[in-house]
Amino acid sequence: MKILSDNLRYLRDLKKLSQQDLADHLNISRTALSKYEIEKSEPPLYVMQRISAFFFISIDILISVDLSKTDIQKLLKMEDNRILLPILVDKTGKDFIEIIPHKTIAGYLTGYSDPEFIEQLQSFSLPMLRSGKYRAFAIEGDSMPPHESGSFIIGRYVEKLVNITDGKTYVVLTQNDGIVYKRLSRKDDNTFSFQSDNELYKPYEVNANEIIEVWEFASSIATKEADADLSKQSTKNILVKIRTQISSIIDK
Repeated sequence: MKILSDNLRYLRDLKKLSQQDLADHLNISRTALSKYEIEKSEPPLYVMQRISAFFFISIDILISVDLSKTDIQKLLKMEDNRILLPILVDKTGKDFIEIIPHKTIAGYLTGYSDPEFIEQLQSFSLPMLRSGKYRAFAIEGDSMPPHESGSFIIGRYVEKLVNITDGKTYVVLTQNDGIVYKRLSRKDDNTFSFQSDNELYKPYEVNANEIIEVWEFASSIATKEADADLSKQSTKNILVKIRTQISSIIDK
């Protein structure tokens, strides 16, 4: 595992992180990280998943490619470097829509590629959505009217950045800003403009290699009339009721 050890040190130095900083991001001890970096022990799979997610580099590349001799910017754009998206399916193989409430967002930032984390999320399904993989994200703030703080944006997973359409809205997971819901447009091959519909908020630019996940707007659910401090169960109840209502309409 010498390549992995070398890559860990290289990537940590590249991001200007101390061992303690990186250990905190990975939710492991500094001692454990130190042993990984000097080949005294090998990280278990769940730690490898966290390392892969944090640096946005697939596990097979981490353990087989000397990154110090590789153009990281080009590597991050390679289709072969994609981190697989964990999904939930029912007994028939139909995808569930996982719910990411506001209180779960912090965990999602580190657990988005961890199948065990995804399995713990509440989920539901909507019959009117076309084929694709969907997730529901809680949004906060007033930057994207008419969607109010506490509403849920249901997004359809976008596999490639080239599939982003200028002017459409997306939920985006980025390395620096976490989860945001914005209107996107391409500035050039490496840069996207993130714009709010509320003109009080200025647009800003995000480098393509900072983008981890993209979810195209498919539908929204307003929860303003519900209790502001939604528990996981009450959130699911609201969405289940909506699903039942839609199903009854379709059946008619």
